[in-house]
Amino acid sequence: MFLIGQYDSPFVRRVAIALRLYGLAFEHRPWSTFGDADKIAPYNPLRRVPTLVLDDGEALIESMIILDYLDDLVGEGKAMLPRSGAERRKHLRICALASGLGDKAVSLLYERVLRKEQLALWVERCQAQIADVLEAERAKVTTPYWLGDRIGHADVAVACVVRFTQEAHLQLFEPSRYPALSAHADRCEALAPFREIVQPLAPPKG
Repeated sequence: MFLIGQYDSPFVRRVAIALRLYGLAFEHRPWSTFGDADKIAPYNPLRRVPTLVLDDGEALIESMIILDYLDDLVGEGKAMLPRSGAERRKHLRICALASGLGDKAVSLLYERVLRKEQLALWVERCQAQIADVLEAERAKVTTPYWLGDRIGHADVAVACVVRFTQEAHLQLFEPSRYPALSAHADRCEALAPFREIVQPLAPPKG
């Protein structure tokens, strides 16, 4: 199977890191939604990334759908998300907040680079509010990872989004304002899959 998308996307990167943590072999096709949209279209008519193309040609789109498939593939004992219950809901909530922060950070970057307009104040405020909630949630956690001693999808999602947001909007994500999130991201980034699967942010040209 092969993964489409560049690793400076927090959504592509979290899928690639999950694949590596699960020990699943994959090829990487670092196609850009801007420069390589025509290459992506046959696999994903939305021309979005990440897209994971399976060995039989089936194409999975959207990171949560891809991760759900990977969890099923590796089985309950290895999956980085509980199959049911309160723990699953807690995990999914953090994933949703991280994805929301990532969406806002990407939108804000595109607005700045492509439209050349002043940053939208409501987007900045919304982004800050999400980060504030995640900071408060992480500050209450005493275990190495969000829900215990074992890394999960929430940990990967938050770490990838923190890195992207810091690179794209440092003025909106000062590490001193978010010490718990910054420490969490540093812990994850020290792991081998995070060190191996990384790409400096390369914004699209306006």
